[in-house]
Amino acid sequence: MKKLILLLTLLPCIAFGQRTYVPDDAFEAFLIWYGYDDVLDDSVDTDHISSAVSLDIGFSSNSGTIYDLTGIEGFSSLKTLICNYNQLTSLDVSQNTELENLNCLNNQLTSLNVDGGSLILLSCQNNQLTNLDVSQNIGLTNLYCDNNPLTNLDVSQNTALQLLYCTHQQLTSLDLSNNTDLRSLRCYGNQLSNLDLSHNNALYMLQCGQNLITSLDLSQNPDIEGLWCEENQLTSLHLSNHSALYTLNCESNHLSCLNVANGNNTNFLLFKTTNNNNLDCIEVDDPAWSVANWTDIDPQSSFSEYCNNDCSVSINELNPSKNLIQILDLMGRETTFKPNTPLIYVYDDGSTEKVFSVEY
Repeated sequence: MKKLILLLTLLPCIAFGQRTYVPDDAFEAFLIWYGYDDVLDDSVDTDHISSAVSLDIGFSSNSGTIYDLTGIEGFSSLKTLICNYNQLTSLDVSQNTELENLNCLNNQLTSLNVDGGSLILLSCQNNQLTNLDVSQNIGLTNLYCDNNPLTNLDVSQNTALQLLYCTHQQLTSLDLSNNTDLRSLRCYGNQLSNLDLSHNNALYMLQCGQNLITSLDLSQNPDIEGLWCEENQLTSLHLSNHSALYTLNCESNHLSCLNVANGNNTNFLLFKTTNNNNLDCIEVDDPAWSVANWTDIDPQSSFSEYCNNDCSVSINELNPSKNLIQILDLMGRETTFKPNTPLIYVYDDGSTEKVFSVEY
């Protein structure tokens, strides 16, 4: 009988005794506020939190600032965690293997462990991270890690990555050769001298200003819509084949030639080329229209349909591997070759090219 009484006494402890240690009072106060706990005693019933899929414990004056997130491992089903605007110095979510979205920006993080491997979105801007290992997160599509003192960022394993924001850091190199699905890249405010985008054919938005880049080849990025490459060391920029481009800021470079005759000039929302002292001629669709609408240029710069420089399209640039099947004027009407006249060459592979041949 005594054994039976003892067993009945122990059953509640066995069934309901598993607790998760939560030493931070502000964190536990949040859990009480959400109904996961009822007493501020540095622990919470694990059964109450293990099935939660979302937790928002961003800064709240009602509960106070969180300094320690010990206990988050008890949220074993968690898919979304928001803990921004606190004073966390370390965060380990490696036990939260279901976690897909993590927002921990504006803390004091020097250590972040995301080895759980299920992350799709990681937002860890404005922290003190000197190292960020996302090699286990092969499903990651969005990475925001701006304003951290990172000197290295390895995204070679993140082949699903579509958006990467890594501004205002100390990066000297950035290997994006495996990120073939990358759509949007913001890497301004680093120490990059080279940026190879030849494998990123889906890229449509690029912000790479405030670096040390000397040349920028966008020939493999035909869908670029917005380009911010200000405050670099570029000497030339050829954008005539980028018909979707509508935003360009290339201020404060060393440009001597610029070609933006892409057939889409009238749809531009932003055009800035100031502080390029060697830029005398800018190749455009319609010089008169550009004069009337684009004013953020240097006094010595002018607009022309053909600048006759290294950025100009000429008949000598035609690819001999393609066969010319049709010549059109700018109105789309079929015509024949005419010197000193802008023409559109149509090739048998479906590509087109603008041609302007000068004869004196």
